Amino acid sequence: MTSTITRFALAASAAASLALLSSAPINAEEPDETSAEMTKGEKELAELLEGRVAGEPQRCIRSRINDRLRVIDETAYVFGSGKTIYVQRTKNPEDIDRDDILVSRRFNPSQICKLDMVTTADRSFGMFSGVVFYDDFIPYTRAEDSEKGG
Repeated sequence: MTSTITRFALAASAAASLALLSSAPINAEEPDETSAEMTKGEKELAELLEGRVAGEPQRCIRSRINDRLRVIDETAYVFGSGKTIYVQRTKNPEDIDRDDILVSRRFNPSQICKLDMVTTADRSFGMFSGVVFYDDFIPYTRAEDSEKGG
């Protein structure tokens, strides 16, 4: 009998807690607006992508020795320059740090691919600092160039 009362009390307490949690406060929009605010890295990336159109995600991109790599802290790696650039947000963009060096073990020396094994090393000490898990590469082409081609 006591265990039934205890279970009932726990269930009632849980239901009351759930009701309190699910009832939205009057000014519920405020936390959402602040969470939607762009980070410094997101603003930098948005400026870089201004006037560009996203293309189909790609598993691999061509790579040359003199290709530019831009690191945007806690946001993305941007490969290339000029007409088309490729954005790599990775599986954990919050771990991206411009003070780290990318160390890649590629399956194909002329391409950077989603499945390449990439680690990071601290720029100051050269010590291992993390692992990078690439996601698909998103190409961004200047809008005026994509309109001329179509």
